[in-house]
This record gives sequence, structure tokens and C-alpha cells, in this order.
Amino acid sequence: MLTMTSSPTPQRQFFGTDGIRAVAGEFPLTPAWVLSLGAAAGEVLRERNPRASVVIGKDTRQSGDMLEAALAAGLTSRGVGVTHLGVLPTPGVSYLTRELGADAGAVISASHNPYQDNGIKFFGATGEKLSDALEAEMEAAIARVAELPPVTGTAMGSVTNYTEAERRYSSFLRAQAPDLSGLRIAMDCANGAAYRIAPRVFQAAGADVFAVYTNPDGHNINRHCGSTHLEHLKQLVQGGAYDLGVAFDGDADRCLFVDSRGNEVHGDHMLLLAARARGERSVVTTIMSNMALEVLLGSGGVALERTAVGDRYVHERMKAKGLNLGGEQSGHVLFLDVAPTGDGVLTALLILKAMRQLGTTLDALHDELVMFPQTLLNVRVLDKQAASRDPEVQAAVRAAEVRLSGRGRINLRPSGTESLVRVMVEGPDEAEIHELAREIADVIERRSGVQKGA
Repeated sequence: MLTMTSSPTPQRQFFGTDGIRAVAGEFPLTPAWVLSLGAAAGEVLRERNPRASVVIGKDTRQSGDMLEAALAAGLTSRGVGVTHLGVLPTPGVSYLTRELGADAGAVISASHNPYQDNGIKFFGATGEKLSDALEAEMEAAIARVAELPPVTGTAMGSVTNYTEAERRYSSFLRAQAPDLSGLRIAMDCANGAAYRIAPRVFQAAGADVFAVYTNPDGHNINRHCGSTHLEHLKQLVQGGAYDLGVAFDGDADRCLFVDSRGNEVHGDHMLLLAARARGERSVVTTIMSNMALEVLLGSGGVALERTAVGDRYVHERMKAKGLNLGGEQSGHVLFLDVAPTGDGVLTALLILKAMRQLGTTLDALHDELVMFPQTLLNVRVLDKQAASRDPEVQAAVRAAEVRLSGRGRINLRPSGTESLVRVMVEGPDEAEIHELAREIADVIERRSGVQKGA
């Protein structure tokens, strides 16, 4: 099965697929620029609603306070009301944007990145990420907002602190939770935004929770912990007779599990389990999901649709097709009939609900979904788009597909940042996929005119 994908072409200068992200204090995440962004966002929102309001949440990074203050100053300078939610998972901001009737929500977080980084992303009134077009409109407004007459007097926006944010979001999560009585869970909160909420919600559902990395100091978010660093969690589960472990990332919009033996249970496993429990007929994921998931879903009559890498593209496909379940291997799973964005704590609860509904365990799930071997070669080229579409390259791919005979898949993906074509081959025979990948890479190198190692 061949998939040809191109990295999405950014239409905006600062916003990427998941907001703006950079080293805090360096351009563009300087107080002055973020103030300008806030003013621009405020102007765009106020053009749609003269009494616009925005809720702002953040994770536990040291730079969060600085960027929060600058963003709020910019918004209020254009007459937009601001409500501070405090430290709250990204999906909690999405939830309260809807519940409080705000025109937009803003999150100050860099997700799983180290503490030196930070970021800003916006949700619309529905709790969904802003469209590319609206983000581009905000960027364009930065240049013109400085020329606008100032907003003064009672027309200026005001700032309030919403002290019920954590309680209201926790109530929503508890309403989705199954009975977890009897489960012993080790939990890694990444010293991030879920460090209080996640343990309390699971304990309220009846689980016996041992939570670690729950002492953020502004610098230790994601440091050797969280869903991108499962080593300690695996050791805890293996050594402590826990039924399972669960880890969140810094802003808690994703989660990963480990089973009772310390094996990783990632997004592919979760999609398989959730699809079965919910009776889904179609699931959306990205080109990175293993073909073993496609085979097992297909054997149960469930179709798998693939998109480019990024939860934004999974979300877009799900909305376009009216589907409820999708996600990525990283553990960013979408249940659009429950919430409009990825939510790590919610995902963990719903996966455990599915596990109990089907009377299975994460150990059994891990053992059933045996991943196909996968190899990835990066081939340096002069023109990455032309190389991946070259007739001889295409012929080499078709010849490899014939050899695989439907037992695997091939993906050629131009790099989004370098002059590379990435050759990915996946299939049940490891020696065979390495051989096929090398054959395709050799043709690309010969046709591109770039020597090996150049």
C-alpha cells in the first residue's frame, strides 16, 4: 500500500500546526511581541463581537506568568475582557471556553517541550482549534493594530480570575469516568498542568493511585518524565505490583499507558480498544500508525483512514467525514462525541472504561497488537518534491509493492524542513523491508543527482 504525503505548507509566519512555539523570551515569544499579538487577536475578535471575551490558561513553566500578562495586556488594550483560569490542562481551557461562553480561549504551553520553550495557541468559541484562516487574520492584524486609535476609559477590557476553573473541569472529567475500584495505578503527571487534577479524578473514580512528578517548580516540566519519558513509570509498575501505569505530557492533551509488565501501550493500541468498545466503523489516524492496527481493525470490519502527521489533520478529516474516533500513536486521541480536542485525562478514563467494558487488560491488548517491523531511510536530494514523484522512483515503489503483495506499506514523504525524502517501508519480514527500502532509496539517489553521504 503506497501513501504519498507532503508536509503541509504553512500559510502563516508564526502559527504552526499547534500554535506558536519558541524559546520563551526570544522572538517571537517576547513580552512586547506577545502584547502585539494579544492586541491583534483582540481586534479580530472585537470586529465579530464588540463585547468579546477570552479565557486564558497555562501550564507550569516559569515563563507562563510573563507571557500570560503580556497576552492579557494586549487583549484588554483593544477592549476584550480576559478571564484567567490559572494552571489548567489545555483541554480544560477548551472545555471552559465553551462552558463560560467566551469568544476564544488561549493556552500558554509548549506541551511536551522542555521548560525553556513556551507557546500560545487559541481555541474558538466551540473549543476547537482556530482555523488556519483566522490565525492568518490575527497575524495580519499585528501590523495594523499599532496604527488604530487607542481604546481608553470604560471601553478598555478588564481582567478577572476564575477560581472555579479546576473544580468545573474536574466535574466534567468525573462524569466521564468508569468505576475504577480495585485498580492500582501508577501515574506520571510530568510536573505539568495535570499535576493536581489527574490524581484526584482517578481517586474519585475509585482507583488506588500512586502519583509521581507532581511537584512543579517552573523548571522541571517534562524533565525525564511524562509521556515522552516512560522509563521511570515502567520501573515503578514493574516493581510495585501495579495493574498499569499512565503518563501525561506537560499540558495533558495526550497520554500513554504501560501494562502491568512495563510494556508501552500507545495510541495504536488505544484506537483498537476504543473502536471495538464503541462499535466504530471507521477510525482516522496518521501515516505513522503501524499497519498492524490497520490489519486488526480491518479484520473486524473497521476502516482506517490516514492523514498527514498532526492532530489538526486528524481532526479535520474526522469533521469532514462525521467520525467520532481518531488519533495518533503519540497518545493524542480524539473522541469528538465527547470533547472537541484531545484530552489526556479524558482519554485515559475512556480507555479504562473500554477495557472494563470488554473485560480485557492492557497486557492482553499489548500482546494482541504485534507491531510490524518498520524502517525509515532519509535520502538527500536536490528537489524533494520532484524526486518523490519521479517516474523511475514510482516504478521502484510499485515493484516493491508487488513484492509485499498487500502485506505491508510504503510511504515516501518529503521532509518539511530539509532537502530530504523519507522512505518508510513496513511489513512482517524485517529483512525484506530493509532490502526494499534500500532499493527505493538507491533509485532516488541515482535520479536526484546527489551522491551518497553528500
